[in-house]
Amino acid sequence: MASATTLAESVKTIATAHAEYARKAFQDASEFISKLTSLKSPDEAVKLQADYAKSALETFVAESKKISELYTDFAKQAFQPFEGLIARMTPTK
Repeated sequence: MASATTLAESVKTIATAHAEYARKAFQDASEFISKLTSLKSPDEAVKLQADYAKSALETFVAESKKISELYTDFAKQAFQPFEGLIARMTPTK
């Protein structure tokens, strides 16, 4: 049976991953705004915005994958105690 400590550690890991992603996204956005305010031409602004959008999307996809894997592991740990019960309730052929 998954212990409460193991489940709590999983929740803490998930929360930490969310917090780290939020911190990085905020930091990247702040840097983007700082760079944007120093530009002289609209062409530079468009290129900077496109680069930022691409980077933000790539980071989002990577972090989403990482966090979804953490949730998957958590769900497996949480439902592990029920595997035996389900196996007994499932008719064999």
